[in-house]
Amino acid sequence: MTGDDLRARRANSFGAHAPAYAQHRPDYPAEAIRWVLEPLGDGPRDVLDLAAGTGKLTGGLLALGHHVTAVEPDEGMLSELVRHHGAARALPGTAERIPLPDHTVDAVVVGQAFHWFDPARAMPEIARVLRPGGVLAALWNDYDTSAPWVAEFVRATHSSVSKQDDLAFDPMTEHELFADPVKRDFPHAHRRTAESLVAMVNTHSHALVIAEEERAELNARMLAFLKSRPETAEGEFELPLTVHVKRLRRV
Repeated sequence: MTGDDLRARRANSFGAHAPAYAQHRPDYPAEAIRWVLEPLGDGPRDVLDLAAGTGKLTGGLLALGHHVTAVEPDEGMLSELVRHHGAARALPGTAERIPLPDHTVDAVVVGQAFHWFDPARAMPEIARVLRPGGVLAALWNDYDTSAPWVAEFVRATHSSVSKQDDLAFDPMTEHELFADPVKRDFPHAHRRTAESLVAMVNTHSHALVIAEEERAELNARMLAFLKSRPETAEGEFELPLTVHVKRLRRV
C-alpha cells in the first residue's frame, strides 16, 4: 500500500465509527472559538463548520449563539451531528466542493480536519463562500505533553502507521486570497477514565486502519500503562490538552 493509499484509507476510516467518535472525542474551548471570531466583532455570525464530523466544533459555536452550517462528506458522521446538534443546518459536501453560494458566511472553521484537504482546490473554494474580511481558522486538539505521564502515554499509543501523524498538524496552507496569519494555543482538558481514554485513541485514524491483532496489542499496552500510573489508575481524571489554532483573514 502506497503512502497516498494509506492516507486515503485513514481519511475515510471515521464514518463506520461515528457514534464512538461522538462519544469519545474532545470538544473545543469557548475561549478558542471566541478568539477565532474576534475580528468579526460582537453578535451572532454566519459560520461554516467545514468537515464538521460529528459536530464537536458545531456544538461550541451554537452554544455561543452563532448561526452554523455544518458541511461533512461522510453520511455516518453527518447523521451523528444532526442527532446531537439539530439546531445547525447540516449539508453533505467537501472542502473542495462546498454546497453554498458565493459570499454567504462570515467565517469558516475547521476542527481536526484541515490536514485531509487538497489545499490547491480547497483554499479558493473556501475563499469563494467567505464574505470579504471574513476569517478562516483551523483548530487541532493535541496532547499536552508537558505533563510527564501524558508524554509517556503518547509513546504507548504509537502504532505501525503513526509515522504519518505529522499530517495532523499541517499549519494550514497560506494563500494569496488570505492575509494576516496568526497562531495561538489554548489550554483544554478532556475528562476520561483509563478505559474511555483507550476508547478515544481508538477513534484516531491510525488505530482504525491497523489489523485487529495489532489493535488488541495497542489497547492492552495503553490500558496497562494507565493502570500503572497513580494519575490514571482509578476513576475519572483530566487529560491535559492543547488546542492549536491558526487564523487567516479573507482579503
